[in-house]
Amino acid sequence: MNRSTLPASGLATVISGTLQTGTSSRPALYERSGLMTISQAIDAYMAAYEGRDESRAQRMAWWQAKIGHLTLLEVDEDHIFYAIEELSSKKPRYYAGKDADGNSIYKAKNKPYTAATLNRYVATMAALFTWCIKKRIAPKGWSNPCKGIEKSPEHNEVVRFLDKDERIALLDACKQSKWPKLYLLTLLALTTGARSGELKRLKWGDIDWERSEAAIHRTKNGDRKTLPLVPAVLQELEQFKSAESKLIFSSTRKTDAPYHFDWVWREALKQAKIKNFRFHDLRHTCASYLAQNGATLLEIGDVLGHRNLSVTKRYSHLATEHKSALINRVLGGIN
Repeated sequence: MNRSTLPASGLATVISGTLQTGTSSRPALYERSGLMTISQAIDAYMAAYEGRDESRAQRMAWWQAKIGHLTLLEVDEDHIFYAIEELSSKKPRYYAGKDADGNSIYKAKNKPYTAATLNRYVATMAALFTWCIKKRIAPKGWSNPCKGIEKSPEHNEVVRFLDKDERIALLDACKQSKWPKLYLLTLLALTTGARSGELKRLKWGDIDWERSEAAIHRTKNGDRKTLPLVPAVLQELEQFKSAESKLIFSSTRKTDAPYHFDWVWREALKQAKIKNFRFHDLRHTCASYLAQNGATLLEIGDVLGHRNLSVTKRYSHLATEHKSALINRVLGGIN
């Protein structure tokens, strides 16, 4: 038996964990032979994936092109290691619109992949292999090939956030954007700390006007979250209010898909003369403002929806006011 003999129904039965034989079923031992390819395993994994990581499919597609032909028995940590080594020497590309013929244009960035991005590529495959083990797809006693891969050192202590002048300039530029909702989207990200994917999935029915809140039904971590809405955001929302089933930031051509705002975002940054700033940095800006104004790390983590407080600690150097007040209140009388 070789990998080409894997039945087309194999992927479906792998997910359910059984193979049908007449009227009975037995454990999916056939799939545990290890002859399933990485590409087939990825297809099965993505079919069952319920998370909200929008970039996972792109990373999986890269892995399919790189090592998809290998079987679970063949793949080892060397394949993962050298694939990541190759990726680290290249520059990522970004979507830059379409040409006159309607073809997508991708341009290379000036900087190589960051350590955090490389770690996410490894984590993606580690999650796939763990899933294969849990679903009894991988052979018995099979070891996750990503276990021996060391994480690239990340320097998350450096947080990029807007100062006052930059914030004013950016919001002014967003107000003048060709897309009328860029100011609303930017203001919403800045005042809630929500991820762009969470905001793009918001529907009008998610807005609770009486409580001044927006409901995120599932975050990147799979949790529910409530976003408090400041008066300026509510005022902007009122201008565009539509049917509850519609996306707030919908595409102008396809209302059930989010608007691709990258190009207007880059225009706004250029007009505001702001460099080295991503849309995701609005989330960092929200957290940094909270930290600088006395919010505790626990409060900041709650706003951002962090499961692990260690992730929030990148803002600890800014959250000094409450520490000083605590020390002086409890220990200030010691002499």
